[in-house]
Amino acid sequence: MDSKFLISIIGTVGVPACYGGFESLVDNLLDYTPDGIQYRVFCSAKKYSERLTSYKGAQLVYLDRDANGISSILYDYESMKRSLDCDVMLILGVSGCMFLPFIRRTFKGKIITNIDGLEWKREKWKWYARSLLKYSERMAVRYSNIVIGDNNGITDYIKSEYGKEAVLIAYGGDHVSKVEDDSLYGKYPFCTEPYATAVCRIEPENNIHLILEAFSGMPQENLVLVGNWEKSEWGRTLRRKYNGFSNLHLLDSIYDSRAINWIRAHAAVYIHGHSAGGTNPSLVEAMCLGLPILAYDCVYNRATTEEQCLYWHTASDIVRLLKEKQSSFATVGETMHDIGLRLYSWRHIAEQYNRLWQN
Repeated sequence: MDSKFLISIIGTVGVPACYGGFESLVDNLLDYTPDGIQYRVFCSAKKYSERLTSYKGAQLVYLDRDANGISSILYDYESMKRSLDCDVMLILGVSGCMFLPFIRRTFKGKIITNIDGLEWKREKWKWYARSLLKYSERMAVRYSNIVIGDNNGITDYIKSEYGKEAVLIAYGGDHVSKVEDDSLYGKYPFCTEPYATAVCRIEPENNIHLILEAFSGMPQENLVLVGNWEKSEWGRTLRRKYNGFSNLHLLDSIYDSRAINWIRAHAAVYIHGHSAGGTNPSLVEAMCLGLPILAYDCVYNRATTEEQCLYWHTASDIVRLLKEKQSSFATVGETMHDIGLRLYSWRHIAEQYNRLWQN
């Protein structure tokens, strides 16, 4: 490939990563940029007070739109229009893919789309938003040269729903590390006692209500749950309902990677409630930290953990596992760590993406 081979990355808040899974993917992908490749990454100007022109060798282009929610549709579309001079568009998520039929009229390069989870299934969307997202998913599969699924459950769905073979590439998780910093006990004194933890968006499909229900009936078991409680009325209502329980510590989102890794690394067990989507970054990160994991029982979580962790459907399942299976936690944690490092290293993930540019 010559030095002008240009790949645009569309669909993230931007880099340096300060938000979520796709942002971490891009940030780590840039660490393994092959010779002859130039990345262009689109970023939301609303999220960056300091706007770099380049980062890890990538060009950064800022758009004055939010990258999430309903505005993500136009954010992605504008990114596509400003990528017509590129050789490859790497589209992360399907929000703007409803416009691919129009983009294809003028763009002759390769389109690669990671469809993420099945976004249209998420309970937070109204029926009309679900219909729009489902349509975008269909356009993504139809007009992309390559479709990426991050989980066997997703690639199987693409095959059965659309008859198209998708490439399986998961997320990496080995960027997390165990942090030793006793000074953080001053900020989080409840972490001096054994505790379970979970880090997630506060949304119905993440089954936060079941996790809280389980721990509210076990006053001897501490839970530290980190998420964006104020983002929705559902989250605010849950927080009001459970704030009075002394063993429940409901923290707002923590964007300090050192602090959040410290909280996770010192936990006795990780509770994963996601029921939608594919390979979830927070689950992979917990695996790479070697945490024992209690995961919601669905095809995506079983695929990610190779069916080697402990699974639950109900609040009573969580209670039962904490009472009856604690003797197996150490073994589960070791197994999760081995799988995490084998399957979810960023070097391995980047190598898989880099092969796509050459095909």
